[in-house]
Amino acid sequence: MANTVLEIKNLTKTYGKRKIIDNISLEIKEGEIYGFLGPNGSGKTTTIKMILRLIEKDSGIIKVKGYDNKKEFEKAMQYIGAIVENPDMYNYMSGLDNLKLHARLRNVDSKRIDEVLELVGLKDRAKEKVKKYSLGMKQRLGLALTLLHKPKVLILDEPTNGLDPAGIKQLRDILKEIAHKEGVAVFVSSHILSEMQQMCDKIAVINNGKIVKSEDITHIEQTEEKQSFEETIEIKVKNVEKAMEILKEKFEIQPKLVEGNINITILSDQIPKVVKELAINDVEIQAVVPKEQSLEDIFFDATKGGKKDE
Repeated sequence: MANTVLEIKNLTKTYGKRKIIDNISLEIKEGEIYGFLGPNGSGKTTTIKMILRLIEKDSGIIKVKGYDNKKEFEKAMQYIGAIVENPDMYNYMSGLDNLKLHARLRNVDSKRIDEVLELVGLKDRAKEKVKKYSLGMKQRLGLALTLLHKPKVLILDEPTNGLDPAGIKQLRDILKEIAHKEGVAVFVSSHILSEMQQMCDKIAVINNGKIVKSEDITHIEQTEEKQSFEETIEIKVKNVEKAMEILKEKFEIQPKLVEGNINITILSDQIPKVVKELAINDVEIQAVVPKEQSLEDIFFDATKGGKKDE
């Protein structure tokens, strides 16, 4: 079983009378990509800054590889690589020279420089000046800088901001390799749901400073049938209004109209009865399709539309 490398317990932060982070807890294991999702202002960046001690927490515990980030700050930080906002680099220097400078500061040998250049796909462009790099290349160079000292935890705050689809895919593939092949725990904040679903192993949704949902990505596309025996289905009919009235009256459920089709959540053994009842009442059924729950569904259900309280 993979070891926990980043542990947060009962973390709280207040500014004035407003509680920005409200008693959150989470664990991230080695080799895992953990997505931290939430609308703007939900507390993602504040949490990351407390992990790195760029700001101080009010209460709670943060441990990296078992080291308390307050009591044993230097020991904890030696296991972390992070990019918050823009990575530090010199545009007038080449990518390689930037890496050599950081390597000297961290007492890292040249072999590791070659390794990280290969890992982030910049080996052929390493001798070019950074000012000539695209945004995606700069992001990958920043990633290389954070990987020089072989961190056990990689923390990235909105890393795909501004990247085109090709740049996003490159970054996603790199992070998967870092996590799954090198055993690094990757903690990545974002609001881009489709990317998180393709990239992450687990996700936590934060809203108004609270973690409102935590999911394993491998189970997101499954319904809760095993626990609640409920299933969400989409029904395509010709007479939508009549069908919705029948469903309300006969089955005491609240159907939703989504892009012209009826969505209902009902016990799986009731589905044949629903179809039969609609048919008896001369409702022409064109299709009945099981509806899988996506990360977008989970996010918007958890955050009530992705809006934060003012």
